[in-house]
Amino acid sequence: MSHPTSLLAAIPHDAPHIPVLLDEVIGALDPAPGKVIVDATLGAGGYTRALLAAGATVHAFDRDPDAIAAAREWGAGYDRLILHPRRFSEVGDALAEAGVGAIDGLVADIGVSSMQLDQQGRGFAFSSDGPLDMRMSQEGPSAADFCNEAGEEEIANVLYNYAEERQSRRIARAIVAARPLETTGQLANVVRRALGYKPGAPKDPATRSFQAIRIHVNDELGELEALLATAESLLNPGGRLAIVSFHSLEDRIVKQFFKDASGVASATSRYMPVAASAAPAVYSHISKAIRAGEVELNRNPRARSATLRFATRTDVPARPAVSRRRP
Repeated sequence: MSHPTSLLAAIPHDAPHIPVLLDEVIGALDPAPGKVIVDATLGAGGYTRALLAAGATVHAFDRDPDAIAAAREWGAGYDRLILHPRRFSEVGDALAEAGVGAIDGLVADIGVSSMQLDQQGRGFAFSSDGPLDMRMSQEGPSAADFCNEAGEEEIANVLYNYAEERQSRRIARAIVAARPLETTGQLANVVRRALGYKPGAPKDPATRSFQAIRIHVNDELGELEALLATAESLLNPGGRLAIVSFHSLEDRIVKQFFKDASGVASATSRYMPVAASAAPAVYSHISKAIRAGEVELNRNPRARSATLRFATRTDVPARPAVSRRRP
């Protein structure tokens, strides 16, 4: 089934939320009446609405109760929309409880949503001062709990592993010395002072630390790996998996996952051709990295860092899942 009409063009220019790579994602999933598709990151519902409009049945997931509450209102007229207030690692269990054993597609838009970034009280951004929270699910230990209770070495490891922050130890020492921290502004200022930030510099150095702490608080990379494994076990042969990521750590995981699932092993040296591995291909038709074009970037600058990768499930049995540990 083709989707020649631009879905992005149909979204009003003053819409509060514009889903990234919408045309590319829907084209990759190829929704149609009778298909069952999982939107693992419901958010404001951009992908879900397009999938429903194409006739698919959508199981929409979000760990953020605000997203689920909003969808209960705008999605009230759809009998093909099933909402699940669950995280990635619970997708398989939730579908089993709903009597769904196989699906035809799964999409996930990894990372923090525009809605979460724009809400001062959620503590994801430091553009305006707010509580140091960052919890997508609005439950469990917050960013403030981590900054105020974790040891200096643990903080440094999180900053280095999740943001590749080269000054992680210096920042960790500064965080420990400045305790207690309660707001996003306080944390941002601690990081800036530790790194000698001067106002007017092209990029605020606090951005990397906020990213790392947010990823840790929500175990985002572990949840992503759990979702990839779950999708492999749930997708029908011919089913599509589409993942949109926003920074290199996420994209690296997705790229490596598809590489491992392709049935092709890396060459033993740069001078040797890539050889077929003993493992059969779990996914085929694996895409290259797809990024937003100029038209979309002009409408939605946040799409600049978005990368889409997708693939088609074969009939090869799913591989055993490998769990990931926090650093």
